[in-house]
Amino acid sequence: MAFTSSIFLFVFFPICLLGFFLAHAVEKVGSVFKKLRLSDLFLVGIGLIFYGWASLDGIFWMVGMIFLVFLLGKLIEKVPSKTPARLLAVLCSVLVVTLALIYFKYTGFLVTTINQIFSFSLSVKSIAAPLGVSFITFSAISYFVDIYRQDAKAGNLLDAALYLSFFPKVISGPIALWKDFSVQICWADRKLDTENFLWGLNRMILGFAKKVILADVFGLLISQISGNMSGGIDIITAWGMAFLYMLQIYYDFSGYSDIALGLSALFGIRLKENFCFPYLSQSIGEFWRRWHISLGTWFREYIYIPLGGNRKGKNRTFVNLFIVFLVTGIWHGAGWNYILWGIINGVFSVLERMSKNKTWYQKTPAVIKWAVTMSIVLLSWQVFRLSSMSEIGQYFQILFGVVHFDAVNFTWQYYFDLRMVFLMTVGTVGALLPGLSPVQNCWNKISKNKAVFCISQILLLGLGVLAVMFMINSTYSPFIYFQY
Repeated sequence: MAFTSSIFLFVFFPICLLGFFLAHAVEKVGSVFKKLRLSDLFLVGIGLIFYGWASLDGIFWMVGMIFLVFLLGKLIEKVPSKTPARLLAVLCSVLVVTLALIYFKYTGFLVTTINQIFSFSLSVKSIAAPLGVSFITFSAISYFVDIYRQDAKAGNLLDAALYLSFFPKVISGPIALWKDFSVQICWADRKLDTENFLWGLNRMILGFAKKVILADVFGLLISQISGNMSGGIDIITAWGMAFLYMLQIYYDFSGYSDIALGLSALFGIRLKENFCFPYLSQSIGEFWRRWHISLGTWFREYIYIPLGGNRKGKNRTFVNLFIVFLVTGIWHGAGWNYILWGIINGVFSVLERMSKNKTWYQKTPAVIKWAVTMSIVLLSWQVFRLSSMSEIGQYFQILFGVVHFDAVNFTWQYYFDLRMVFLMTVGTVGALLPGLSPVQNCWNKISKNKAVFCISQILLLGLGVLAVMFMINSTYSPFIYFQY
């Protein structure tokens, strides 16, 4: 069930709010109901329904995962700290869920690769991976490791169920670390007030608009251009499509994250920000501190730091950085394009780390650093987008004029009409301007004015109505990160 579908917006969402607040009201009646945690039970139940909407089997898989993670977490907690047995317990627990991820997501890729390398003819049945299996697996690993490190206690079964099945984040994140999520399970630390509720609704509207007004429109044009590739495309169309995807993936995923953060706030749980204007970055390292922040945080906590981080010398730091980005590429999908994309980011991150103290790098103007970084990001996104090495090779030859077509069915003027240019301009300005410090400082000052606040709320409401109109009059388009 997508956040931008009619069934979610007009049926599921109102039922969620009504049921949650009714359960919370009942909890206030007496201590018996409070101990039962009716509101949390409701959230778990509605989370299972949300998760199993695409397939009933998904509910059974999720329930099994909840019990497995809960039991393994309790096992880790019961083993004395700072002992080899405790380390073995957490390693085995991580291995169990990781092997499940590999089975569902990478079996076909591994078998195909082995067949190609060794000329084997191994066959494998098609395996349907559970929705959000990568995100759920990373949440489970966070649960195990945080308990092992004593950063958080193992929760009871309801705590584990709420953490894993919390529907705003279950399919596509953001990835909430157990040590951050667990402290909000206690009602004393939740915020269910008017200010928090309004913030959540506003954030949902903003994310909804990002998705249906910008990301879906950009995605539709990309699909049209891709469908006409057999008839050839001109170089301007090729570069335009590259820029469109750069905008689409940002507004698609940041829009999803905005909705997830807003939804969570409505239920008194604040997830951490997942995007911070990444297209303002002046290095690949900075880009990854601004893009999919929750994933970067997870890799830093559970891979980079355990590998030694930057504590074991420069060369080891470079190796650790490269490993993190290689695994990042592998995590995103079972394909050589994802691995190549991870390698590209890893190589440039290492080169930047090697150069950051050099005089020439420090004296390089910020605008040049930004332009180079965005060029790398733009081109690497095309590697991410295209599924095969042959497609990547053909597309890059068109981009750089190595291959050109004497005649094409549709030129760039056909695709990039005035409406599309306007939306691309809005998307570009929206991805950059609000993130500039002077703009943020100015907004922080004027937003405190009651008149400005009222006007902004009216504008947001209008934006929400416009987004609903776009949703009703457009074809359904799933979020890009649903496949991960």
